[in-house]
Amino acid sequence: MTKKDLFDKVSLKASKITTTNYSTSFSLGIKLLDKKFHNPIYSIYGFVRFADEIVDTFHEFDKQRLLQKFKNDTYEALEDKISLNPILNSLQNVVNKYDIDRELIDTFLHSMEMDLNRQTYDFEDFKKYILGSAEVVGLMCLRIFVEGDNQKYEYLKPYAMSLGSAFQKINFLRDLKADYELLGRAYFPHLDVSSFDEPTKKEIEKDIEKDFKHAYEGIVKLNKSSKFGVYVAYVYYHSLFNKIKSLPSSKILEERIRIPNQQKYALLVGSYLRHSLNLL
Repeated sequence: MTKKDLFDKVSLKASKITTTNYSTSFSLGIKLLDKKFHNPIYSIYGFVRFADEIVDTFHEFDKQRLLQKFKNDTYEALEDKISLNPILNSLQNVVNKYDIDRELIDTFLHSMEMDLNRQTYDFEDFKKYILGSAEVVGLMCLRIFVEGDNQKYEYLKPYAMSLGSAFQKINFLRDLKADYELLGRAYFPHLDVSSFDEPTKKEIEKDIEKDFKHAYEGIVKLNKSSKFGVYVAYVYYHSLFNKIKSLPSSKILEERIRIPNQQKYALLVGSYLRHSLNLL
């Protein structure tokens, strides 16, 4: 093992620690993928999480300066194929190994920049934000899953984007209260959160259902090495979505809706049985 190999190993540990500390659900989903995908997906998550933390959490600091520095450091890491920021060193290894399009990185960082200033969104900006904050993250993961099969990547690309879109819109619904009250954001186009009502909620849910239906068609076409992990993530989010659908709009503005861990484990068992019996 060379000194660089040792540094890369330490960098991967940093990405894994970031993932396990910030998201137990996502960490579990990664463990259900083929082992060869664990470290690459940890690396993607670590990068995405750090950027998200800058714009969502570090209110007492100059977020614009921090994000610009993070952006500059990201591009330097990709170009130099090394970074003293272990999260970015981990990322550059994955981007360069799997030939992840730099445009996906650009689009993601642009959405993070949108969070620095924008308070409300029109339909066009909403689509841009969803693309950058969620859909391209799904494409980064897909690029890893197909392992260089460009034809399969292009074929599955629309499905991966739909899944990312569904996940993000559910996050927006779940966090409607916190995003509005704590961050001053209202992501859904032309939404007045103070007058959020049942017709508005139903319309949003209809849009998410469409994304979910399309995404599932792609999940069943994934290779065995990634299908189960992605399917479990789909099941978790669909369960959260069903819970949100069952509640009145007023309840969404009162509390953050969650799936208890006990229910998550039950969903995992059910998903495993369906997967094992080839019922997906």
